[in-house]
Amino acid sequence: MKNTALIMIDMQRGFIDPSSPLCIAGAAATVPACAEVIRFFHENELPVFYAVRHYRADGSDVEKARAKTWAEGGKPMSEVCDANMSDAFPESFEVLASDHVFVKPRFSAFFATSLDLVLRRLGVQTVVLAGTTTPNCIRTTCYDALSLDYDVVVLSDCTSSVTDAVQAANLEDMQRIGAEIMTLEELKKHG
Repeated sequence: MKNTALIMIDMQRGFIDPSSPLCIAGAAATVPACAEVIRFFHENELPVFYAVRHYRADGSDVEKARAKTWAEGGKPMSEVCDANMSDAFPESFEVLASDHVFVKPRFSAFFATSLDLVLRRLGVQTVVLAGTTTPNCIRTTCYDALSLDYDVVVLSDCTSSVTDAVQAANLEDMQRIGAEIMTLEELKKHG
């Protein structure tokens, strides 16, 4: 597992809580496995990155496709939303001072961020992706990572979609393009 980093994507209350208009149906069920993979990386002294969404209260940085739902639904993941829809992590997530937390302005964790620069400075060659949502943020991050010549592992039980069928189709597509699909237990055995 040397030269490997975890990228935890969008596991925030605004995507997990059912009262949020941006809730991903399968996300809450993956919280325990996501917390476990974070612990695994910490125990093995491997880098952990939290790619998060945060929106300005005025909505000026919300994607066009999401703007109406966001504004009418209580402005999740902004400083003016209800706590249950905030950008906060689940309580079971451990964030260490050595972890990297950064805001990603769009779906991919690489788009308009310093993620690639920091990964390269740390000598990372393999990225392990976890979080939500598989067809959007996981998939675009996966494709960007592959395009940048990283080896990519997607954790099937630490990612989520709106339905099982959507999840399966997207995992299959990423596998066909070159990502390795594993469960958390398979990753632990591999490491």
